[in-house]
Amino acid sequence: MAENRVKVAIVGGGIAGLALAVGLIKKPHLDVHVYESVPAYKDVGAGLALHLNAIKAMTLIGAEVRQAYFDKALTMGDENQEMVTEVILGQGPHQGQLVAELGRAKGRKTVSRADLLDGYLALIPSENISFGRKLVKITEKSSDRHVVHMSFQDGTEAAADCLLGADGIHSVTRNYLLGADHPAASPKNHDGWQIYRTLISTEEARKQINPKWTTSVPILLGPRGHINCIPLNKNTRLSAGVAVRGAISPTSQEGKPLDPALYADYSEEAQQIVRMVARDTSASWAAGDHDHAPYYTRDRVAMFGDAAHAALPFAGNGAAQALEDAAVLDALFAEVKHPDQITRALAAFDRVRRPRSQAVVELARKFGRVYAYAEDGMHEDPERMRAFFAEMAAFTNEFDVRGQNETALRVFKEIDGVHGDLRN
Repeated sequence: MAENRVKVAIVGGGIAGLALAVGLIKKPHLDVHVYESVPAYKDVGAGLALHLNAIKAMTLIGAEVRQAYFDKALTMGDENQEMVTEVILGQGPHQGQLVAELGRAKGRKTVSRADLLDGYLALIPSENISFGRKLVKITEKSSDRHVVHMSFQDGTEAAADCLLGADGIHSVTRNYLLGADHPAASPKNHDGWQIYRTLISTEEARKQINPKWTTSVPILLGPRGHINCIPLNKNTRLSAGVAVRGAISPTSQEGKPLDPALYADYSEEAQQIVRMVARDTSASWAAGDHDHAPYYTRDRVAMFGDAAHAALPFAGNGAAQALEDAAVLDALFAEVKHPDQITRALAAFDRVRRPRSQAVVELARKFGRVYAYAEDGMHEDPERMRAFFAEMAAFTNEFDVRGQNETALRVFKEIDGVHGDLRN
């Protein structure tokens, strides 16, 4: 009966929240509802070129999740061809050398965040999601039947047996779990990263840059900024950006204007992209990530996705880590038949996902320094760079996502049902 189902609230209808919801609504013992802060999705966020571990995670949640991605995305080549992101030195004596091939996967595709969300949303019944519900307060009342209470900015309230917060980098759930004054509660930008970004029609981009960069995903490296292009919207638009380390000072929230003259010693193809971006930087943003939280869960409240481990975009694995979170939570909640089992499930999630996801946060920071020629002279030795990127790509891309789910289920079964907390 419906009243006997475990009531699960997912706060945040981004990639992590919607992917998890698609999995959980298929489980008859769960009553799932998503609360999303915006009234409707807007075409915001950079494009994604999901790595193999993300594709594996989507497949574990459900074939329809993976298919939604494929239906909305742009093929980077033949479905049976292995495609990669090419990392190329764009400046210096080794200019033009290929130093990495990241995200290798067959039939790999790029997609805009908005398109992917539309694909996931189509899989969720309208009665299972509410828009315009911005979370402002969480309280837990052990005496109530549904112990977790949520207050929203519009004055409405809701209650559930558990709250899974995927409410982004500025997460209310994170502040609740850690405390607003915790040093890891708020996002950081330790290296002062500014992402100068433009969105342009593919037709117009081909007039300004080498057309090959409108159908692939390159990263061109250099000390005053690394350059990236991602095709979007079935190759009708191009997202192009220049990420500059140190562009934002500790006392300023805005970077200086992008000056193409500073890139005169970069390759001509890199300079073309910089000039194109500099013409319209209205889609720019300051990057941020999270310092490590000591835990992701407490009692019946958990954070996941960017709320738990927002990362700089430079390792290209932030969305993949969110999807790995969703895959693990989906597997665990298949076993949660009674509210008393929630704390155990969330403790298992924390134990399994926190070390790996936080390692990726560190990795993204290091990728940024390497891209900026700021990591121990690595840019002077292309072979050393190739070895580094190969090792790190294996860590993210080739990960045993199914094995991670199995480990989480094993931990869940091993935890004492009353004192179910394995946090360090």
